[in-house]
Formats: sequence, structure tokens, C-alpha cells
Amino acid sequence: MNIKYILFDLDGTLTDSREGIVNSIEYMLGAYGISVEDRESLRPWLGPPLKESLMKYCGFEEKMALEGVGKYREYFDRQGIFENRVYPGIEEMLRCLKERGYVLLVATSKPETAAVRVLEHFGLAGYFDYIGGATLDDSRVKKSDVIRYVLEACGVKDVRQAVMVGDREHDVFGAKENGLEAIGVLYGYGSREELAMAGAGYIAETPKKLVQFLQDEEEMDKT
Repeated sequence: MNIKYILFDLDGTLTDSREGIVNSIEYMLGAYGISVEDRESLRPWLGPPLKESLMKYCGFEEKMALEGVGKYREYFDRQGIFENRVYPGIEEMLRCLKERGYVLLVATSKPETAAVRVLEHFGLAGYFDYIGGATLDDSRVKKSDVIRYVLEACGVKDVRQAVMVGDREHDVFGAKENGLEAIGVLYGYGSREELAMAGAGYIAETPKKLVQFLQDEEEMDKT
């Protein structure tokens, strides 16, 4: 693979933000008189852009969906953003990859300002050369657009040197649209079936397995 750049998704890949996201979605839906009887039913909302989920699951038109995103952010920006935790083994993984010379980047559909706040809060921001995310006006929110933005911002000319790491099919599809290989992770919100069907080149059960896979690829490149 001859990988130099590793792009990471954030929610479900570096941190488990499920509680804060679900609480924010409940708050938002409540503003429209929609009650959530089973919080597990919101699992499909974890990962994809919120506007798309509102249009898909609630039948909102685009203008109303954008208003809904604003409601979501009322709760999320106030407290949901830190109802979050780093997955076990993540910092060790980042440290190891950094020491091995990889350039680590973030490409998330979360607003870029929020992504920076989260990573700084958990002391992880220093591992990344660039933290890229969505715009607050949702003009850049699709994963493929975010990945393209990060690659351009970092001057990555040869996409064969880059790989996307994420937990949902949107990460895989977004990578492929930009000509990148994708690695799926199973400790987040997606399933092995989802990632395999999307076309992930490798699926890692743990952060440690991800490091081992990249190390093995390094050795193969040397032979």
C-alpha cells in the first residue's frame, strides 16, 4: 500500500460520542413533537450527516432539516459535545503510528470547530497534522467532500499514499469516491457486514489490530 497519510473519522472511530449525539437528537426531535421510545432506534443516525438522516427518517424537506440541525446544535454545543469518551487503545495507536512516521489527519462530517474542541478536550489534537470537518452552514458535510478538502489542504497529490479509517459505510464510500483505500473498524457504530459490503479493504476489530495491519503492510512493501 505504501501509505504515508492516514485519515481518521472521529465519531465511532476515535471517540464514542454516542451518548452526546443521541441526547442531542432526542432534544432536537422533541422540539418538533417527535418522541423517541427506543434510543437504540437512533443507531442508524450515528455517522451519516444529520441533515440526510432528518430527510430520510423524518421526511423533512431540506430547509426544515437545516433548521433541525440548528436545534441539534443547541444541545450539542452546550453539553452534548463532551458526553463522549475516547475508545480504549486509541491514544496508544496514535502514538505508535506517529512514531512510525505516518502523517495523521482527521476527516469528519462533524463541524470542524466541534472536532477541534473534542480532540483538544481529550488531549489528542497534537497527534494530528490537520483536523478537517464539515462547515457550519452544511455546504461541506458529505464525507467525500470532507476527504477531498483534507487532501487538498494537506497537499496530498498521490492518493495511493493515503488511506481512510472509519466505522461506517459512508467512510468507505467517501474514500472510494476520492480514489483512496479504506480500512473499517468494528469497535464503532457499523457492522462487519456493512463495511464489507461497502468495500473496505481491511476490517480491524481493535486499534491494536489496525496498527498491526499497517506494520505488516510496511514489511510487505520492503520485500
